Amino acid sequence: MSNPVLAELPGPLVVRSAPIDDPGALLSLLPDDDAFAWVHGGDGLVGWGRAAELSTSGSGRFAHAAEWWRDLSAHAVVRDEVDTPGSGLVAFGSFTFADETDGSVLVVPEVVIGRRDGVAWITVIGHGIAAAPAVAPTSPARQPVGTTFADGPVDSAAWQDLVADAVARIVHDDLDKVVLARDLVATLDEPLDVRAPLARLAGDYPSCWTFHVDGFFGSTPEMLIRLERGLVTSRVLAGTIRRTGDDTHDLALAGSLARSSKDLEEHEYAVRSVADALAPHCTSMNVPETPFVLHLPNVMHLATDVTGVMKDGAGALTLAASLHPSAAVGGTPTREAVRLIDEIEQLDRGRYAGPVGWIDARGDGEWGIALRSAQIEDDGRTVRLFAGCGIVADSVPADELAESDAKLVPVRDALTPRP
Repeated sequence: MSNPVLAELPGPLVVRSAPIDDPGALLSLLPDDDAFAWVHGGDGLVGWGRAAELSTSGSGRFAHAAEWWRDLSAHAVVRDEVDTPGSGLVAFGSFTFADETDGSVLVVPEVVIGRRDGVAWITVIGHGIAAAPAVAPTSPARQPVGTTFADGPVDSAAWQDLVADAVARIVHDDLDKVVLARDLVATLDEPLDVRAPLARLAGDYPSCWTFHVDGFFGSTPEMLIRLERGLVTSRVLAGTIRRTGDDTHDLALAGSLARSSKDLEEHEYAVRSVADALAPHCTSMNVPETPFVLHLPNVMHLATDVTGVMKDGAGALTLAASLHPSAAVGGTPTREAVRLIDEIEQLDRGRYAGPVGWIDARGDGEWGIALRSAQIEDDGRTVRLFAGCGIVADSVPADELAESDAKLVPVRDALTPRP
């Protein structure tokens, strides 16, 4: 059952995109309030203000958002002097993992600044013609103060018991894999200026997609779907090992990961779920038979890039809906795995492991899976960090706990003041 859309369509939007000189670090341009970000390797989009927004929930939340976006785009008056993915009318969005959870949003900022392949631009959006603001770095971000960490409602020992329970269910039931998540609660002395952890994440993990939408931020290594002028790409990550910091040892670990039957089995489930979901929308697809090892500063993942050519004109939101939840964040078979998550996980994931990203008026866009992420609570001083692990028949609870700790490192470090 779907809940109704919680926002009415505004009047027609007036949109203008124009080229600008290179503005430097995109995140340095953000104000300290109502800011949005999607940055990868220094390029991407940042924005602020709200020209239009949608809040929706329920099993039909993706369809609601896609319909709202089509109507908004069809009535907008757009002058786009840049004509590149991300220019013109654009919205940032973030969707919940579960159907029953409130909080899925699409937001059209009043100002968007983008950079892609050496071309930079500014987009101004509103209900009338407005002059573009000056493009310059804002005041420096306030660094986190007095951060302390504690387990969420399910502590480390209890979470290992949940993993053991999941393994027993997999062994005895018709289930191949289930992804279990846990949370860590950070408490700060002062309200968090999200620009500080965003800058830290973007600097430490430039190959990931650093994002912020409505108090939800992180830096994900996993691209759920990129749609660009008919070409589709999805990066699948499943199978993880923690890095040691010793390059020689890490190379040996990468080799063991690439040969691990447990991790290769987990990865195969995830790749197949993505390929099966995309196949109805594509005329041709490329699904590599063997994954590569993606090296990040804290962990290494088995990774596969699935690509395809669109045949039915579906937009990025429709594709994201088809893919969510993939085996990488739910399990296999998906319906049974998600049912088990709901039964035993004891965690409100919110927007963790849901799609996060942006869409433009063409329907093109980029939507990552919201991993390595955290939610700023209403008081501004409490932040919930999330991590999850794929559990299969031979998973060891202590090893899964260590893997989840490794996945918490990026946001944990980003909330900890540098010495």
